[in-house]
Amino acid sequence: MKLLSWNVNGARAGLDKGTLVSWMEASGADVVCLQETKCHPGDVAHVAWPSEYCSVTFYAAEKKGYSGTAIFSKHAPLGVRFGMGEAEHDAEGRVLTAEFANFFLVNVYTPNAQDGLRRLEYRQRWDGVFLRYLQGLERSKPVVTCGDFNVAHHEIDLARPKDNVANPGFTPEERAGFTKFIDAGFVDTFREFEKGPGHYSWWSYRGGARARNVGWRIDYFLVSAGLRSKLSRAWIEPQVMGSDHCPVGVDIAF
Repeated sequence: MKLLSWNVNGARAGLDKGTLVSWMEASGADVVCLQETKCHPGDVAHVAWPSEYCSVTFYAAEKKGYSGTAIFSKHAPLGVRFGMGEAEHDAEGRVLTAEFANFFLVNVYTPNAQDGLRRLEYRQRWDGVFLRYLQGLERSKPVVTCGDFNVAHHEIDLARPKDNVANPGFTPEERAGFTKFIDAGFVDTFREFEKGPGHYSWWSYRGGARARNVGWRIDYFLVSAGLRSKLSRAWIEPQVMGSDHCPVGVDIAF
């Protein structure tokens, strides 16, 4: 099963540019997860999404034009869950879960700590709640979670680690929060296949960062430990334009 994830930084922007649907059509993915869709379902009701995706689900933030997630699937899920069941964390459309026969798929757009780290304390609470949510699902069946985690885990995961130690996305607190997912048994699928540097999924729009590959790897596929042996490939698609992020993917032999 081929799964793809992309923070599109506004689904309507991608639609206007013509990049989103054409990428989906060419992707061959069984499931596509989008983050930062910034739209309500009615905003894109007119769109002719690729017909092979029989299931299309958007989860919008209460605030218009902000955050949001979506899942497109060629296989109808057994069910869909919106949020984590906690009021503090479910107003921004950040966690969308689809249940399939052999696994749960959790699409996540993790909150950014923001400039001045003014949302770092909230981000730390979020990480704990989200991990417990995944572990709760794991009691029933394996979990695949993907999306923008808004953290570069190790120095190898960003081009300029020394310059960013105290910046959002690379604070000790955020990195420690991500480590807890790994310690809980979740597998960073990309690092199962690629151990080297220079692989990123987000670049600033400033200073020609993308052309110079001065980026961060903050978009991930994590899977339950029991799925490690079923992984056949994990990758990043830096050639795909249309957002400040690029897609990431994984193949799993269920």
